Amino acid sequence: MGGDPGLFTPASVTWQVHGDPMMWVAGIRALYLQALLPRAVRGVMANSDFRRDAWGRLMRTADFVGTTTYGTTEAAERAGARVRKIHGMLAATDPDTGERYGVDDPELLLWVHCAEIDSYLHVLRRSGFPLTDAQADRYLAEHRVSARLVGLDPAAVPADRADMAAYFRKVRPLLAAGADARAVDDFLLRPPTHPLLMPAREVLWRRVAHLAYASLPPYAHELYGRPAPEPAVVTRRLRATGTLLRSVPARLRWQLPPKHILRAMARLGPDARPAPYKVGH
Repeated sequence: MGGDPGLFTPASVTWQVHGDPMMWVAGIRALYLQALLPRAVRGVMANSDFRRDAWGRLMRTADFVGTTTYGTTEAAERAGARVRKIHGMLAATDPDTGERYGVDDPELLLWVHCAEIDSYLHVLRRSGFPLTDAQADRYLAEHRVSARLVGLDPAAVPADRADMAAYFRKVRPLLAAGADARAVDDFLLRPPTHPLLMPAREVLWRRVAHLAYASLPPYAHELYGRPAPEPAVVTRRLRATGTLLRSVPARLRWQLPPKHILRAMARLGPDARPAPYKVGH
């Protein structure tokens, strides 16, 4: 292969995993989970126009993940620098204490990172993407790279499933579904939609949002106060959705913006094509 393979390279687990269509469901799960840390979600609410620009926000997140995964080293580092610069200029006020804090607080960045990466790994594995435990640990270790890009010390970031589980146990007492989290929950269930697209929202989006919510850990359901189906039922639905989405030809799926995978294959050659069977190679 010619050209710069980027920070992760086609030999990484991340390269194969992030080409899977269930990443969209996983991303919504991450939003639900991230909203449960009050200071983190307050930082979003105080500095974001996500209610009126939901699609733009989702696409910017997808663009960042795509750039850092499949882009050149220079493009990934540039994307990280841009995120760090923006975060460094933003602040929020704790509604309980009145304390002013920066959204680039390492504890908040770590929560956002862990909720995101854990969601990606959880949803993909549960929906049938073939990853062994060792490969799952390798995926988490690889994402110390993405943690560095947003301003975290890689040594402070969970590098395997045991570390990640310990982190969630530690942070669990700090989680709550306050007014901000409930606003995110309501938004994800009923995002603003053009009247002509309302039927699609009801038929498609709500199913995806419900599935993402159902895949959350039990303590998140308890905090939000909305029950979820039995875990076995959720797993069956995730597998069925994964099977359906993966039946759409990858070349067709990858035509959707932001097209990072197609650009990476054009840069590095057809052998760079992401595929589940390549994870163990």
